[in-house]
Amino acid sequence: MESFKFVDEVVIGDNTEEIGFDFIDHFRRIKPDLLVVCDDDKFEKRKREICKEVGAEYIKLPKSKKYKGISSTSMIKKLMVPPFVPLRVDFAGGWLDVPRYAIEGSFIVNCSISPIVSLNNWLYEQKSGIGGSGAYAILNGEDGVKSEVNAGVGWQDPAIVTETGLCVWRSGKKPILEFKQNPDWLKGKMALLWTGEEHDTRGIADKNRDYSLLSTASRQAASAIIEKDLSRLQFAIKTNYGVQLKEGMKELPEIENATMKYCGSGFGGYALYLFNTQTNRDKFLCNKNTLRIEPYMQDFYE
Repeated sequence: MESFKFVDEVVIGDNTEEIGFDFIDHFRRIKPDLLVVCDDDKFEKRKREICKEVGAEYIKLPKSKKYKGISSTSMIKKLMVPPFVPLRVDFAGGWLDVPRYAIEGSFIVNCSISPIVSLNNWLYEQKSGIGGSGAYAILNGEDGVKSEVNAGVGWQDPAIVTETGLCVWRSGKKPILEFKQNPDWLKGKMALLWTGEEHDTRGIADKNRDYSLLSTASRQAASAIIEKDLSRLQFAIKTNYGVQLKEGMKELPEIENATMKYCGSGFGGYALYLFNTQTNRDKFLCNKNTLRIEPYMQDFYE
């Protein structure tokens, strides 16, 4: 209760002399302006007497039947919900955030992106592989990591959406951040291509795929991020894309001076294109079904 900004003081009743009036000592000390109760108050007469004693007004409010189960914890959670969040692109190591597929010594490398989204302003396609379900859970005040893992998929979406920035996570049962970096060196170099088909992570979670090669790609990407080496990051993305092709995904359009892979679980959704320069990226944006994205890291004071 004290987490609410509009709450000045919270007390716990400790007077046991009169049933229903454990708060009476605090009430006399604080001398509030109002005593607000539900309309089914069983102690109205006595409470009115106490209010008169301290100069407070006794007010009854109707007890609504349609708000069952509301608690102060749930109210705080709703009030703390961010108004907007970023989505994400993953460079390498996807699937290694699913607890049953985790490989020790491997990583998940991803980056939050703008345009950012809110429940009322969602620029991207639905079911598109860029962390929409994790972002949606967070915008609704839910535990995004718990929600995703319980659905049988991985935790990387809510983890990076909440953390923001360019991140390297340890593969494992829960998100542990190995390394975080300001992603400004990727500005002007990323774009998305909509493949025209929705993807379903849950539906393909148990397909056979080369987890060993995914692990290799994840280590390549982690090293590239630490060194801020764009060409090495492109190489890691290419390695990860090779796993996706072996898995049976359609080949993506080849673009000069760019490396690409399907976002998320693939088999549809968005594809990420990482370019050598902004000039080459901007030329790509002249094509249909493309979208300009930029790396995003929330400012500490934002």
